[in-house]
Amino acid sequence: MAEEPVTTLRAELARFERAEEGLALLEVFLEVAGPRVGAAVLDPIGLRLPDELTDDRPLVQGLIDGIEPPAKRGLLQVAEHAFDLADEQQRWDYVRLAYCSNLATVWSIGRRTTYFEAAAPRTATYWLPESLKAQYFDALQARGWAIPEDWLAAVGKRPKPWWKRGG
Repeated sequence: MAEEPVTTLRAELARFERAEEGLALLEVFLEVAGPRVGAAVLDPIGLRLPDELTDDRPLVQGLIDGIEPPAKRGLLQVAEHAFDLADEQQRWDYVRLAYCSNLATVWSIGRRTTYFEAAAPRTATYWLPESLKAQYFDALQARGWAIPEDWLAAVGKRPKPWWKRGG
């Protein structure tokens, strides 16, 4: 069975006119992708506000201050904080904290596919199967959000077979 083409979309906060627009696009994505998402996690160590964030700075700083330090297991720290995206408040918190983390990821069920990843300080990417991309774009338009021009022009590519990936 051939895998569905996947489109790569750059989503750094700096590419948007206002950082809050990038957050809103992530929020819509999580609503649309909800049934496909198995995990939304971020690294809670060293959370910091991005310079691009304007309106929500005090609110997001409060979320950062409220994150509990990671658990320690022996000499190792477990640096992964999971969010239940079915819970509206946790989904909202994840959207605001994803760009504050060294690494934030949205995985498919079973963690076989990465749908979104933000890595500090300046990268963020969506990898969307064509069917999910179509649903996402429809939802963005229905909510009145402008889809970045390069996203509209992006073409999906078939993933490499598993034996050719990596290296």
